[in-house]
Amino acid sequence: MTQRPPVSDERRPANGGPRAAARNRTALIAAAREIYAEQGLDAPLSAIARRAGVGQGVLYRHFPDRAAVALAVLDENVRQIEQAAAADGADLAGVLGVLTWHQTESAAFVGILHTDGAVGHQRVPAYASGLSERVGGALRGLLPDGHPLAGRPGDLMLAVAMVSGAVTGPTREERERRALAAWRLLGVEVGPVRPFGE
Repeated sequence: MTQRPPVSDERRPANGGPRAAARNRTALIAAAREIYAEQGLDAPLSAIARRAGVGQGVLYRHFPDRAAVALAVLDENVRQIEQAAAADGADLAGVLGVLTWHQTESAAFVGILHTDGAVGHQRVPAYASGLSERVGGALRGLLPDGHPLAGRPGDLMLAVAMVSGAVTGPTREERERRALAAWRLLGVEVGPVRPFGE
């Protein structure tokens, strides 16, 4: 019987155990956001795993299918918007800057949040509707009296949906330019376009 030579430690990544799991999940979500922005929702999951620096098996341990990856990115987007809204000194313009960053980075995902229940022939999962409600709640809490978006109850999320629809273009810069133009046309001030915490 032939014995295989032991694999050197240089070729085998160290197993970080449970601590690595959270780090890998975060890396996978960040990679998915980037890959989907570059290649669309049909991008191969193997590209996401490669960008995150993990094997495809690690991806499937965290996300059983493509929909689970997309929902994780959506949830992370919404979580960051909620964190921005809850931060000390938060104002609507600043939180809209965070929202706009997510729209330009994940336009396909954020667009799902602003549908009225259907995308093409597919029903939007109830989970996506819940995420949309979370975004609306975070923003409504910052609306000053008399703000253009403080009119009827659906106006705020309609404006977000309109901006989401305008976020198109081959580059992030073009998508941001179009998003800011859409907010400006709606008469809404937007702070710096950046992720929460930067």
